[in-house]
Amino acid sequence: MSDTEKSTNIKITDSAQGYLTELLAKQNTDGIGVRIFVEHPGTPRAECCMSYSQPNEHNPDDLKLDYETFTAYIDTPSIPYLEDAVIDYNKDRFGGQLTFRAPNSKVPKLGENASLEERINYVLSSEINPNLAAHGGNVQLVDLVHEEGVGITAVLKFGGGCQGCSAVDMTLKQGVEVSLKQQIPELTQVIDETDHTYTANAFYK
Repeated sequence: MSDTEKSTNIKITDSAQGYLTELLAKQNTDGIGVRIFVEHPGTPRAECCMSYSQPNEHNPDDLKLDYETFTAYIDTPSIPYLEDAVIDYNKDRFGGQLTFRAPNSKVPKLGENASLEERINYVLSSEINPNLAAHGGNVQLVDLVHEEGVGITAVLKFGGGCQGCSAVDMTLKQGVEVSLKQQIPELTQVIDETDHTYTANAFYK
């Protein structure tokens, strides 16, 4: 996908541009820019990040945004999650603070080549959590375990009104697991993270 096909409406305010210009100038490196990306996009753990982009390390697949005094590089897979994002800088008596607001970073989106994790998070966010919210609960994907002879297990964490609820096992087996397996046939089983059969180091793929 070329830059002409990629676009973003991310906004870096004038004050943030000024701050980033000063920050980059201190690096004393010609051609250094900033790289913007989202870690764990489309999940409750989504985090917007910014790093230096060294001249010899620019990712050719990134969307390049040229500002007057520097260049920003946007991680292509992060683009849909950075829709309507605003990077601002507010001065205060302690110096100032760079803020990064990205209202869509936690919203699951399904592209043509969506990963298994993205597809599971999409179902959880769009169908399952709205129903659990009526009971003050929520559920999120913690891990995917690939095990020979077993297949793929989704490890879920229940929170809010579901945490410690005696009905969690019934909700999990009857509701969440059925919904997920109907829409994601390659999923073999679904377990709660408190299940003794789950060990965090079982993930090896």
